[in-house]
Amino acid sequence: MRRARGFTLVEVLVALAVVAIALLALTRAASVQVQSFDGQRERTLAGWVAANVLTETRLASAFPATGRSDGHVTFAGRDWRWVRDVQATADAEIRRIDVQVFAGAASEPSASLSGFAGTALGP
Repeated sequence: MRRARGFTLVEVLVALAVVAIALLALTRAASVQVQSFDGQRERTLAGWVAANVLTETRLASAFPATGRSDGHVTFAGRDWRWVRDVQATADAEIRRIDVQVFAGAASEPSASLSGFAGTALGP
């Protein structure tokens, strides 16, 4: 009589364990990618907010007054808080503008941007 060929129960259980571990690893990798994408999206949007604040400062005055100011804006359906610091430079006709943008009530900035404005820079 011929013996039937096939997998034993132990071999099937080992194969299922290997597949389960592989699926867990793939699920974890997908989760990490989603978190990475969310962080990149936040930094990109915060960078746009910072660029908007810097541009608004330049358009409001060719030679902005020194000092620190802050504000809130809603952009892309999210609330952002920004801090603008205008400083004098070695050239009396140029001001440095530093902008930091925070997501909601975060204590660390999501984006920072620096630029210059002044009468010596032209239009």
